[in-house]
Amino acid sequence: MAGQVPLDASVIATDRQLSTTLSGEVIILGLDDSMYYGLTATGARIWELVQVRRTVEEILAAVTDEFEVDRARAEADLEALLGDLQARGLVAITRSATDR
Repeated sequence: MAGQVPLDASVIATDRQLSTTLSGEVIILGLDDSMYYGLTATGARIWELVQVRRTVEEILAAVTDEFEVDRARAEADLEALLGDLQARGLVAITRSATDR
């Protein structure tokens, strides 16, 4: 993934948030910053996927299978979203053993 998050890294939603789905949109309250975040369509699906620990590759495969998007675009967008969610404390990314 453009070098920042390896495909074999694992991702999971942290316990530092509360989330719900309303009319197909995911609403997340970050407990560290008391900010609300909204995810729709692909972002909402990714949020659903990270409710259990998954590798970045598993998430990427699901996105490319379920949405009309080429792999390179999906990979770049996924990396950006995961980076943003991690920076806000909403997901934890555990790098692969080979990258430690």
